Amino acid sequence: MNDLGRTVNESERTVDDLERTVDGVGARHTEAMRSWIGIVAVLVALTACSSPSEPSPTPGAAGTGSYRDLPTTGDADYQLGGAYDPPPGVTIVVRDSTAAPAAGRYSICYVNGFQTQPADADRWLSEQPDAILRRADGKPVIDPQWPDEMLLSTTTPAARRAIVDFLTPTIARCADRGFDAVEFDNLDSSWTRSDSALREEGNLALASSLVDVAHVRGLAVGQKNTPQLGQRGRDAGFDFAIAEECVAYRECDAYTDVYGPRVIDIEYTDIGHTDIGHTDIGHKDIGHMDTGHKDTGGSWAAVCARADRPTRTMLRDRDLVAAGQPGYVFDHC
Repeated sequence: MNDLGRTVNESERTVDDLERTVDGVGARHTEAMRSWIGIVAVLVALTACSSPSEPSPTPGAAGTGSYRDLPTTGDADYQLGGAYDPPPGVTIVVRDSTAAPAAGRYSICYVNGFQTQPADADRWLSEQPDAILRRADGKPVIDPQWPDEMLLSTTTPAARRAIVDFLTPTIARCADRGFDAVEFDNLDSSWTRSDSALREEGNLALASSLVDVAHVRGLAVGQKNTPQLGQRGRDAGFDFAIAEECVAYRECDAYTDVYGPRVIDIEYTDIGHTDIGHTDIGHKDIGHMDTGHKDTGGSWAAVCARADRPTRTMLRDRDLVAAGQPGYVFDHC
C-alpha cells in the first residue's frame, strides 16, 4: 500500500474513534461533536491529497527534461550568418533559431535572449512593450553597435516574465527542430551598454528562467560571454560557455575554470581594437591576417599553441558569412 492509501485508512480510523466518542456524550453535545467530526474528516482528506511523498511538479523546473551535454571532442563552427555544410572535422555547429540544425552534428540554437532581433522588433513593441528598456523620454534603449536591436528590460519580475513568455515559443521551436542546445546572446547587456539602467542580478534572474525553459524542453544551455560571472553562471544553470575573443582579451581562464573542456571560443579576423600581438600571440594585429583556411604561419599558429586557450578555438570573419561568400574565413586549432 502506498503512503496515500495508508493516510486515508488512518483518517477513516480517526473518524470512527470520534464517532464512538460521540455515542458516550450527552445529547446536547452530540451535534457539536458531529460537526467537528466533519471538519476533521475534510482536513485529513486534504492532507492525504497533498502528501509530501508525491510533491507537485514545479512548472519550469530545471532538469525536468533530459538533455545532451556539449561533447568534449571534435571541432566547432559558428554559422550565424548563413548555414552551410560543416567543414571536415566539425562536430558542433551553432546556427540561428530560424535555421535547421546541422544533420549528424551536435547543434546549438542561437537565441537573442536580452535584446530584440531586428525581424521581431515590431512584435516586441506591440505584444510586450513593457519588456523594452526605455530612456527617460520613453524611447527604447538601442545597442550602439547593433542599432537595429533594442535592449530588453530585466528590471522587474513582470518584465522578465514578459520576456520569457515571448521567447518560450522560439526555444520550443529549437527543440522541435532537433537542436541539442541553445545559447542566449547579450547576457552582458547590463554590464556594457545599458548605462547602469540594468543590473547584473536582473539579467541573471532572467537567464535562470530561460535556462529552466530550455532544460524542460531537453536543451542544454550555453553561457554567452560575461567572463566576470565566474561560478555564478554555473549556479544560474548554464551547462557550457561560448566566448568571443577570450584569447584576445585574456579571459579564457574565467570560462575554463568553471566549465572545463566545455568551452567554445571564437576569435575574429578584424580585431583592430585589440592588438593580439600585445597578448604574446605574435607581432601582427590579427585583423590584418590573410587567413582563409590556411595556417597563417605566425599569429594564428601561436594562438593555437597557447596552453590557456579553450580546446575548441576557431577563427571567423566578423560577419560570420556562409562558406563561398566574399570575406568568409574559418580556421580552427
